Amino acid sequence: MDSLTQSHNLPGKLIIVEGIDGSGKSTQLQLVKRYLEAKGLRPFFTEWNSAELVKAVTKKGKKKMALTPMTFSLLHATDFAHRLTHNILPPLKAGMIVLADRYAYTAFARDVVRGCDREWVRKVYQFAPRPDRAFYFNVPIDVSVSRILSGRAKLKDYEAGMDLNLAADPVASFKIFQGRILEEYNSNPDYDGGGEDPPSGGDAKLLCATFGVPEREADVHRILHAYDSLFESQRHMLLAREMGLPEITVSLGHGYIAQGEAPHDLVPKLVQIGDAPL
Repeated sequence: MDSLTQSHNLPGKLIIVEGIDGSGKSTQLQLVKRYLEAKGLRPFFTEWNSAELVKAVTKKGKKKMALTPMTFSLLHATDFAHRLTHNILPPLKAGMIVLADRYAYTAFARDVVRGCDREWVRKVYQFAPRPDRAFYFNVPIDVSVSRILSGRAKLKDYEAGMDLNLAADPVASFKIFQGRILEEYNSNPDYDGGGEDPPSGGDAKLLCATFGVPEREADVHRILHAYDSLFESQRHMLLAREMGLPEITVSLGHGYIAQGEAPHDLVPKLVQIGDAPL
């Protein structure tokens, strides 16, 4: 049974926060903790990647840039299992409020972006109890990166997705990598249960005609209307490859285009698609 689709029957309450790095979730959760303590309650705080043994192994692997997406995913799953056993279930059983900085949904977004199979990741975390409340902090990429860099000199390699070779510049890589994670969070709000309707897709003929690949209409139509548990970033990646677009277009939104950050030769086509009645 997938516990994430079922309400837990423990006397305590589980409150979690999710969001990309620099979204402000950790700050807000600490404020909640202080508020509850001021009210005479004793909330229990737990955070992602906090098991000492797993944290040490992860840190060593990161330093050597030796973590494959699968290894990284399994290490975080091991850490989560340790947190659940020692830091989440005991206080829930004792009737306490547990405040969790990141939960299984972090893996659902981040591990998939790194290339892990979505259904496999979901099965790895199927033992996790469903939170009583989940708060998602959705902020623009530029805001998150400015917040991080205001507190330290540079971005960390893995938070910037440097292991994925998305861009040579850490800030540019961060924007692409975290942008895809943001899209994973935003693309399928029903990933924790429900959501059985397939996507309605778009106009494959118009897309292919605009990008000069009319012969690929059938394949583009298949991708647009396929269900197959795809998050939208996966769908966008397949579409970009099918139509011969550079990988950077997968993470581009209207904000990036408006700020002049899209490749100049793509802007007219992107604007045409944006204005088209798809």
